[in-house]
Amino acid sequence: MTANGWFQILAFFSVVTLLAKPLGVYMARVFEREYTFADRVFRPLERLIYRVSGIDETHEMRWTEYSIAMLLFSLVTLLATYAVQRLQAHLPLNPQHLPGVAPDLAISTAASFTTNTNWQSYVPETTMSYLTQMLQLAYHNFFSAAVGIALAIAFVRGIARRESKTIGNFWVDTTRASLWVLLPGCLIFAIVLVSQGVIQNFRTYDQATLVQPLSVTTTGTDGKATTQTVTTQMIAQGPVASQEAIKMLGTNGGGFFNANSAHPFENPTPLTNFLQMVSIFLIPGALTVTLGRMVRSPGHGWAVFAAMGILFFAGVAVAYYAETQPNPLYHSVDQHVTATQAGGNMEGKEVRFGIANSALFATITTDASCGAVNSMHDSFMPLGGLVPLINIMLGEVIFGGVGAGLYGMLIFVVVAVFIAGLMVGRTPEYLGKKIESFDVKMAMLYVLIFPLCILGLSALALMMPNLGLSALGNSGPHGLSEILYAYTSATGNNGSAFAGLSANTHWYNLSLGTAMLIGRFFMIVPMLAAAGNLAEKKLVPPSLGTFPVHTPLFTVLLVGVILIVGALTFFPALSLGPILEHLLMQAGKAF
Repeated sequence: MTANGWFQILAFFSVVTLLAKPLGVYMARVFEREYTFADRVFRPLERLIYRVSGIDETHEMRWTEYSIAMLLFSLVTLLATYAVQRLQAHLPLNPQHLPGVAPDLAISTAASFTTNTNWQSYVPETTMSYLTQMLQLAYHNFFSAAVGIALAIAFVRGIARRESKTIGNFWVDTTRASLWVLLPGCLIFAIVLVSQGVIQNFRTYDQATLVQPLSVTTTGTDGKATTQTVTTQMIAQGPVASQEAIKMLGTNGGGFFNANSAHPFENPTPLTNFLQMVSIFLIPGALTVTLGRMVRSPGHGWAVFAAMGILFFAGVAVAYYAETQPNPLYHSVDQHVTATQAGGNMEGKEVRFGIANSALFATITTDASCGAVNSMHDSFMPLGGLVPLINIMLGEVIFGGVGAGLYGMLIFVVVAVFIAGLMVGRTPEYLGKKIESFDVKMAMLYVLIFPLCILGLSALALMMPNLGLSALGNSGPHGLSEILYAYTSATGNNGSAFAGLSANTHWYNLSLGTAMLIGRFFMIVPMLAAAGNLAEKKLVPPSLGTFPVHTPLFTVLLVGVILIVGALTFFPALSLGPILEHLLMQAGKAF
């Protein structure tokens, strides 16, 4: 760990903190239908969209209607994405003449991008045409993010409103999130990325001649070895910058290339790396300010931001420390190699980013439900890989995905306030509203669905050697971590992977797709039910027993509740995975 590394980490968080307030205030004005400087551009376009779509922008929805609209919209876009993938061989903008995507992979990918997971069980540049990448995958990057923001705003309205049966209009919220927030941000960011070397074109792939030809030996099904000399390499092209911008700002993570943000066409310089990291946290961080402004308690928004910040720094400190430690197994093999490990573990990392920025990126992307990577988590030290896994297991609430992180954190706020009420022996209150049995039931349903899906599907995969275990690249505790990470990432709608698991099989495509749908929609419905119930409540005046939700004590309690829930639920599985792998590594055993 170096001073320079910590300076970069602190510089990143300082920029996020400085940008959170102006963007958060702007989003509050957008969703409260107040005037903004962008209205002159987007208001006429918004009216046109409503006129063409037959939407009544003045209509307010109950939580049930809001849920149905969201589910139907997601279903239709999922089916459209599936259809385009299957038919891409017959559609334009396919210069490489790529065939249609296999049914199981197509439905898994459609579920992945619909749920803002963006898990990719395929090599994008050899599987998806330009049209599929732009018309469906980048399209979902926008609208899955917009839906997440809309849902967070609906929950905040449930807290802010009193004696109201409605929480807004899904179509209006989604349209405004797209036009006022995501679209202008991505347009500006894409131009900046192009200026730094991120490509944006429709060219066919280039063929380059290797300076040093390679000899590759492969073994066929008959057991015979064949040696082939490789003299050329295909250099993939495509409209990358436009997808890269929404990939980061929308916390999507689905890369145009298989190497994701480790690829020089997606992330060419340290500056683009820094900007990409900031863009991941930008909207989730700003939404806490939006929360404070809409509920008329700015201090509460900053208290939630502080809780997220504490958990972020705890994670990045552990990951950074773990990756700067030399691998003890090198010492046991060759004394000379120990010297090359003195700087830490560079396996699976880009030299242009180094250890600090690799550990920071891994922490950010799993804090924020993004899934983009600039290094391979599978190559991290056991404790370094433990951090991304825990970040997702905590519910993707450490800033989290755009919108999803905020409403997930607010669920934990309800639980924390309920626990505080129990401790003082009074009916718990949250910003003047009594937290009653229905609110707690919906919160606990939300909390329990998550580990049930992760642990249940992981256990099922481990019990089936021909399906779940046959795709593993490693045995022992590292193999367990790979399976556990896959289902955690899918259920948490993160999309990153340990990459040692060959997930493009019938079993993993279908089971991971199911996990993505459960992790998104089965958790949204109880959240909206809680929002609708909160909106109907009356305000009660504060009393001596009221627990303030804008103080450092509240922040500490909230962090404690998140850690306790995560630790009690997942510690047994983690102890058999990365923790056991770390102990065995210290004893001289690898997997």
